Amino acid sequence: MPSVYIPESITVHLGTPSSNASNVTVSFPDYIKNVASSEIYPTWPESALRANIYAQISFALNRIFTEWYRSQGYSFDITSSTQYDQKYIHGRDIFASVNSIVDEIFNNYLRREGNVEPLFAQFCNGTTVTCAGLSQWGSVDLARQGMTPYEILQYYYGEDIEIVRGAPVQAIQESYPGYPLEFGQNSNAVKLLQIRLNRIARNYPNIPKIPETDGRFNTATESAVRKFQQIFKLTVDGVVGKATWYQIAFVYNNVKRLAELNSEGLQFAEISQQFPDTLQLGSTGDGVRVIQYYLQVAARFNDAIPPVIVDGIFGEATRQAVMAFQRQQGLAQDGIVGQQTWIRLYRTVRGAGAQVPLFAVTTAQPYPGYVLRSGSRGENVALLQEYLTAISLYDTSIPSVPITGYFGDQTYNSVVSFQRQYGLAVDGMVGMETWNRIVSIYTTLMDSRGVQFGQYPGSAMSSN
Repeated sequence: MPSVYIPESITVHLGTPSSNASNVTVSFPDYIKNVASSEIYPTWPESALRANIYAQISFALNRIFTEWYRSQGYSFDITSSTQYDQKYIHGRDIFASVNSIVDEIFNNYLRREGNVEPLFAQFCNGTTVTCAGLSQWGSVDLARQGMTPYEILQYYYGEDIEIVRGAPVQAIQESYPGYPLEFGQNSNAVKLLQIRLNRIARNYPNIPKIPETDGRFNTATESAVRKFQQIFKLTVDGVVGKATWYQIAFVYNNVKRLAELNSEGLQFAEISQQFPDTLQLGSTGDGVRVIQYYLQVAARFNDAIPPVIVDGIFGEATRQAVMAFQRQQGLAQDGIVGQQTWIRLYRTVRGAGAQVPLFAVTTAQPYPGYVLRSGSRGENVALLQEYLTAISLYDTSIPSVPITGYFGDQTYNSVVSFQRQYGLAVDGMVGMETWNRIVSIYTTLMDSRGVQFGQYPGSAMSSN
């Protein structure tokens, strides 16, 4: 569910939703000016004009907030059809009174007290067509009786509405996180997914409830996703790609009636953030460890990216590695892992997966037939370092190591820690017994899908 903001622009379909009509993209204020000039008369009392324009702004924002049309696969945000939305006549003249009012209040909207979503402020002319919402001609009579815009709006929509003022302006952003959600991930997007599925399950009881909506994509979440996919004729793979994400969004909007005047309402707790949106200097935790591991993999295929230690601490070395990656990708070099940097890193590492044993297979390589020790070099040492680093993501007593292919002091210390932790002879050398135990632990993690792609930067971590 996107946050509430005023879009810089809005795309209008010049016809009914399924008609073969063209789309036009205009600035949001210009869209509202056009709608107001098409729906109401400039000679009406100012209180009536303002009340109607508030309703028109809120109606349009509800369509954008719920992604009403885009969640159904359309490439527009709203239509020009009064059968579905509000009147828009492309290229028409704008009334001067409307122009000045919209410039003043275009970033204000209506919502019910305690709810998040912009009110679906249904309206009609009140003469040839009546509805449960605002009567346009009725608002004129109320204005002439001396009512303020807010009093007119309360008269039609109820005493519990409020006007949100000064909403931020930004480009429209789709709610889909940009990568598939799957088992093992921890993120705000997963939490939102869980909340939506649990609400949908009240109307579709065959979908199992997820006991904890904690942002962690566990087996209960996967089971709920699979059942949803089965019910709605999607590919049943337990992975939430774009098609599944938007089908869930569409069904959720319908069961919550978010695009209706009598909406069940979306509470602030239902969209609260569990994880920070970015990883940056000073962040700590598992999310940092995953980023560091991915940077290590990327470094193996790009000498310009320095390898880092996977220690869960976003220090200066990690910042420099992130900046190097951003430089290679043509991104802003701020050393901060926000969603854009994360998606690019995720795609880069996944693209390298066919060459990286950690991601290419779920069964580690057999013992190479000779002891690895301090001073050893080669691909088997690199594999050892990958296995140890993967294990270190889940057992913090095992230090991660740079994947360099050289058995140095850091690799020695990691091997010693592993041997001590798992009851082996502590000599810092990797013979058959130590190698096989490392392989066993690594394979168990892979088989349980403990390491997964696509964890959003905020995964299970805190910022200090």
